[in-house]
Amino acid sequence: MSQRPSLDEIRRAPKVLLHDHLDGGLRAETIVDLARESGYDRLPTTDPDNLRQWFEEASDSGSLVRYLETFDHTVGVMQTRESLVRVAAECAADLAADGVVYAEVRYAPEQHTTTGLSLDQVVEAVLEGFRQVPGIKVGTLLTAMRHQARSMEIAELAVRYRDVGVVGFDIAGAEAGYPPTRHLDAFEYLQRENEHFTIHAGEAFGLPSIWQAIQWCGADRLGHGVRIIDDISVAEDGTAKLGRLAAYVRDKRIPLEMCPTSNLQTGAAASIAEHPIGLLRRLHFRVTVNTDNRLMSSTTVSQEFAKLVEAFGYGWDDLQWFTVNAMKSAFIPFDERLSLINGVIKPGFAQLKWQA
Repeated sequence: MSQRPSLDEIRRAPKVLLHDHLDGGLRAETIVDLARESGYDRLPTTDPDNLRQWFEEASDSGSLVRYLETFDHTVGVMQTRESLVRVAAECAADLAADGVVYAEVRYAPEQHTTTGLSLDQVVEAVLEGFRQVPGIKVGTLLTAMRHQARSMEIAELAVRYRDVGVVGFDIAGAEAGYPPTRHLDAFEYLQRENEHFTIHAGEAFGLPSIWQAIQWCGADRLGHGVRIIDDISVAEDGTAKLGRLAAYVRDKRIPLEMCPTSNLQTGAAASIAEHPIGLLRRLHFRVTVNTDNRLMSSTTVSQEFAKLVEAFGYGWDDLQWFTVNAMKSAFIPFDERLSLINGVIKPGFAQLKWQA
């Protein structure tokens, strides 16, 4: 083995994923199958290879709004119980094949009710799909769309299913014009119920979005959070000065759900080498590495790690640091997190480092 981990070697490492959208990770072949079965006739092409390429190109425009449009097609074919079970089971299988041992996968139940499914039926179908795959533990995050007004309803749904696989809550969608404080009643309800939640913040919009998510809404984690870099100044000699918000995020160990490839596609970063994750890792923020949307970004957790290895020269210790960060930040009980860290993650990395 080489000292610098290769992609094949990284695939064998036990990995943790906190930020992955169910409707952003479908197999192209499955989209074609489900479209045919359901009569969905708006796909740009029914050739799986061409469709996969279309998703990648449409997602690579540098615009978050354009990026979000691709989800019309994936959500369009996820409107029946059978389709949701299949997509969830394939998601878990694909993640397990990439070496992921724990994942939190999010989706918005309100987007899957156009053919008559209730919110509860949507949640139960997805949970059923995740349970079908051995060798990986998958927790579900229920997402409310920030431009809609159903966040309290979805928050109550998350609490209702908290003991059977739903581990938390999220809001997602276009940030500009839809601040997280629009959903303050839902976040206050979740805090009263001792329920975990993360908030998409600091991706396409800046520091005010992050500040609101933390200080007004009480987010446990930040979805992306890449714009926290705007509150850090770096001198010519490389020394960094943190503003009050950045210092608070670091001091409080608030996890950042970083998604490097996705951030390039939405224009939040210019290249992997210039991605703020390098500086944030150096400054010991609670950084985690994630996929966001595996179909649109044509990526896996292993590929995200491999890109960081190439850009920043990271070794096994760095990859283990990211992985342990993610496991520490998961929305499952402390003893379960500790069991995976000490029983699976650290031994797995130790074996890989020993073989290196």
